[in-house]
Amino acid sequence: MIRSPASIADFFCALVVFEIVRRRGTLRTAVACGIGVAFSPVLIATSGYHGNTDSVAITFAFAAAYLLVDRKAPLTAGVAAALSIGIKFVPVVAIPVLFAVALRGGRSVLIRFTAGFTALTALIWGPVLVTVPENLKENVLEYAGGGYRLWGLVRFADVLGLPEPFIAFLRGEGHYLSVLICVAVGVWLALVRPAQLPGAVAVTLGLLLLLSTASGLQYLTWAAAAMFVIGFWEGLAYSSVLGWTAVLGYQGRSPVRWSETVLQLGAAGWLVLAVGLVSGVRKILATPPAGPPSSLAEQASATAPRGSQPSGSAVN
Repeated sequence: MIRSPASIADFFCALVVFEIVRRRGTLRTAVACGIGVAFSPVLIATSGYHGNTDSVAITFAFAAAYLLVDRKAPLTAGVAAALSIGIKFVPVVAIPVLFAVALRGGRSVLIRFTAGFTALTALIWGPVLVTVPENLKENVLEYAGGGYRLWGLVRFADVLGLPEPFIAFLRGEGHYLSVLICVAVGVWLALVRPAQLPGAVAVTLGLLLLLSTASGLQYLTWAAAAMFVIGFWEGLAYSSVLGWTAVLGYQGRSPVRWSETVLQLGAAGWLVLAVGLVSGVRKILATPPAGPPSSLAEQASATAPRGSQPSGSAVN
């Protein structure tokens, strides 16, 4: 029962990713990306073994983006967005991105999206805010994710022997700067290419993981589906490298005591994530600035010389 919510959410996330990619690429690529999400070792390990609910929150975040721009259902999208941060606060970085596109959609879209989001957010967080505001501040808004140095910037800083005050800044006040960067990049992408909102959400969530100073195998779910929204090869590379990281990590003595092999895989996966995010930004910016949603994969086709067009979609 503990594992069921996350595992069921992964199934629906695969369907959502399929629909997102199908509207922007070929059916073959959409099927490949959907299957990639369904069989991602990262999600199997964290949802099916750990039973963590991060993937549930991520599923609702992508559902909100899909409902807002592809299904033109802003009220339902607002509800989905509220559910995403009601389960885990992690997708909060995607909320301004969703609001930016709702604002671009006009007054009616913004009002309906805001109504759905505000009503459910008040229902979920209102009692907490009224009764235990300090607990909300300390355990949610200021949650640092433990003091382990296993992942990303903190891990690299530790290996390089950088001064402790710098590492303390990264883990302290510096993580607010990281969140601000994630939001700024996501909002910028959403404003310049609103039809590519799912891609902007994917980049935002992936960037949050890239800049995260917290260490946890379950955090790898933040970008597992996101990379398949960006492209099949990006998703496959991420799931392959960080899938092994998650599987071997959970097989170790403790998920917060990574072996040297897991640490090396994690470092390689961080680089794979960074390359995938650069690819995602380039693909989004390569789409036409106006008109119906175009393929995240056909962006290369739009600018390639005639006769050299790629045959795939997001996989390219």
